Amino acid sequence: MPTVKPKYVKSFTEDVDCLNLLQKKFAPSAPNQVWVSDITYVRVGGQFRYVCAILDLFARKLIACNFASRPTAKLVVDAFNSAYYERGMPKGLLFHSDRGSQYTSREFRKLMDSLDVVQSFSAKAHPYDNAVIESFFRYLKQDELNRKSFNSDKELSMSLFEYENFYNCQRPHSFNDGLTPNEMENKFYNIEYFFRFLCPAY
Repeated sequence: MPTVKPKYVKSFTEDVDCLNLLQKKFAPSAPNQVWVSDITYVRVGGQFRYVCAILDLFARKLIACNFASRPTAKLVVDAFNSAYYERGMPKGLLFHSDRGSQYTSREFRKLMDSLDVVQSFSAKAHPYDNAVIESFFRYLKQDELNRKSFNSDKELSMSLFEYENFYNCQRPHSFNDGLTPNEMENKFYNIEYFFRFLCPAY
């Protein structure tokens, strides 16, 4: 049975409220400066499940990958909270997404305001404004989701968990000069530690 692409609820938020602050600057100088996010879908037992992923742009690291039976604001809130507390509640964060109703919802924007997170949005019908997460989803489907049939949420959950470990710990990334996302972050923190603590007068 062919998969029919589900329809997403589009946001009607005015352009003035959805500024593109990232402007395709996909190479921040440190972790936890810019996160990007989007939602895709996968069939589980004949029904759709919606997967929300969040990447840290610095090392292209996958820092959240949640799914739900409906693409609601709660899905992106839960994914963001998972990443935010796992990453030590970073300050000065820019969060970029498309203009989907989940990201422009009052619930999600209230969360962003409460944490002093600045939101950035892709322009309408411009997927290249969020090219990094689009590329990640292509590899997620190619490497994992399209190669398997899922009969339960438990199977999907295990698959996403295993892929996150593979992607962050084992998969070399061309943007990182062949290092995995974890290796790239570890390299950054080791260098930062050297200059800040071991050799402050260097």
